[in-house]
Amino acid sequence: MTTHYPVVIVGAGPAGLTAGYELSKHGVNSIVLEKSDKVGGISRTETYKGYRFDIGGHRFFTKVGEVQQVWQEIMGNEFIKVPRLSRIYYKGKFYNYPLSLFNTLMNLGVVSSAFILLSYLKAKVRAKFQPVEPETFEEWVTDRFGSRLYRTFFKTYTEKVWGIPCNKIRADWAAQRIQGMSLKRAVINALFGSQNAKSLIKEFDYPLLGPGQMWERCQEIIESRNSPVLMNTAVTRIEREGTRIKSITAQKGDETITLTGDHFISSMPVTALLHRLDPLPPAHVLEAARGLKYRDFLIVSLVVDRPHLFPDNWIYIHSPEFKVGRIQNFKNWSPAMVPDPSKTCLGMEYFCSEGDAIWEQSDAELIKLATQEAIDLGLGVQPGDVEDGVVIRQHKAYPVYDGEYRQHLQVIQDYLETFDNLQTVGRNGMHRYNNQDHSMLTALLAAKNILGETHDLWNVNTERSYHEEFTKAEWSTDQQSSEVPPPSRLKQVA
Repeated sequence: MTTHYPVVIVGAGPAGLTAGYELSKHGVNSIVLEKSDKVGGISRTETYKGYRFDIGGHRFFTKVGEVQQVWQEIMGNEFIKVPRLSRIYYKGKFYNYPLSLFNTLMNLGVVSSAFILLSYLKAKVRAKFQPVEPETFEEWVTDRFGSRLYRTFFKTYTEKVWGIPCNKIRADWAAQRIQGMSLKRAVINALFGSQNAKSLIKEFDYPLLGPGQMWERCQEIIESRNSPVLMNTAVTRIEREGTRIKSITAQKGDETITLTGDHFISSMPVTALLHRLDPLPPAHVLEAARGLKYRDFLIVSLVVDRPHLFPDNWIYIHSPEFKVGRIQNFKNWSPAMVPDPSKTCLGMEYFCSEGDAIWEQSDAELIKLATQEAIDLGLGVQPGDVEDGVVIRQHKAYPVYDGEYRQHLQVIQDYLETFDNLQTVGRNGMHRYNNQDHSMLTALLAAKNILGETHDLWNVNTERSYHEEFTKAEWSTDQQSSEVPPPSRLKQVA
C-alpha cells in the first residue's frame, strides 16, 4: 500500500521533530520515520532500572529566539533552572572552567604559568609580524593561545574526541566551537569579574526528566495534530525521478511501507541518504559521500552507592593516562534523573570509532574499565561503591572535520541543492557539528520554506547559536537577526 502525505520527514531527532512541529502549527500534515525505538536522536533520554541519563549532556540554552519559543511552547513551566558547573581534570588536579586565574596559577605553579604566558606573548608577536592563515586545529589554537596552553588544555582532549592528531583537524572546527575565547579575557574576568565583558552562562534550562522529555512531548503534540511518528521504521529506498523525490520505502518489522509526498525533509546521515537514492547519484557524489567520516561514542552509566560525589554537571578529562573523555553527574543535572536519593549515577563517556579497541569491548569489560577509572580519578568513588552499570553505544555521534571533509561536503551540497522537493537538516543531515538549537533552526527554516518562504539552509549563520559568549549589544543584534519575516503566502500542500 502506498500512502500520501504532504510532507515526509526522515528522523525523529530534534531536527526532524521540530520540522514536523512547525508544520503542524500551520495545519500541514506530515509523517515522521524513525529507525530506533526512542525519539530525540542523540538528545534522547535513556533509562535503566529507573535511572535516566542523557547521551552527552544537553543544556537548553540558545540565543535564537525562534528556538527558545518552541522550547517554551512544548515544555512551558516544566523546565528547571540548573546552575552550570564544569571543570577540567589534568594531571591529578581540577581546573575551573572557565579558567580562574588563581585556581590555574595554584595548580600549574608559578614556573609553568610563566612559561605559558611567555608562549602566549610569543604567539601574539608572531601573529602580528608574520601573519599566516591557520589551516589546522593545532595552528588555530597555537596562534591564539600559544603552544604551551594548547598542549595543556586543548591537545589531549581534542584528540580523544576525534581519534586523529590535531594537525589533521580542520581549523573550521576550532573557529566554530571556541571562537571568542582569549587568554587576555580570561585573566581580566578572573581579576575583575565579567561585568559587561563576555562571560559564560551561569545556569541553563533543563527538562526535569532529561532532554528526551522534550522530544517525547513534542511527539505527542505532533501526533495529536494528525501527523504520525513511526518508530522502529528504517528507510530502505528513496525513489527519485530526475531532481524530484517521488517516494520513500521503509521497513517496519515485517511490514513494507511506501510513502509519497509533495515535500521531503531528511535528518538521517547524509551519507546514508545518498546511498538510499534510487537511481543512485553520480559516481563522484558517492565517492564524496564515502570520504565523509564520523566519530562514534559510548557512555557507561554507573550506579554508585554514594549520595554525593562532586558538584559538577560534567568534568572534562584531559589527562592522557585515562581513556574516559568526559564524565556526567546526572544527579546534578536533575535530581529526578536518579530514583534513589542515596545513590549517584555517573556517565563515563568514551569517544571511539566502531571497530576500535574500546568499541569492541564487551559491556562487562567496559563497566569494569569505567569503574576503575572513576576510582583512580579521585572523584570520591571507592572500591565496592559501584553497584551496577549499563552501556549505550551511539553510532555517528560527531561529524569529523578532517582535512578532506570540506571538499567532499561541497560536492554533496551542490548535488542536493539540485533537488526541487528535498531538504536536509540537523547535525547528520548537513554533516555539521552543531548544537541542538542549531539543528532545530535548520528544521524551522526548512518548514518555513515549505510554507512559502525562501531560506538557504546551508548559509544559516551557525555562529549565533553555537556560542555562549556575548555582550548585551550582540544579544540585541542577534535577537533581531534571528527573527524570520512572516510568510507572504502559504503554499497549499495539505
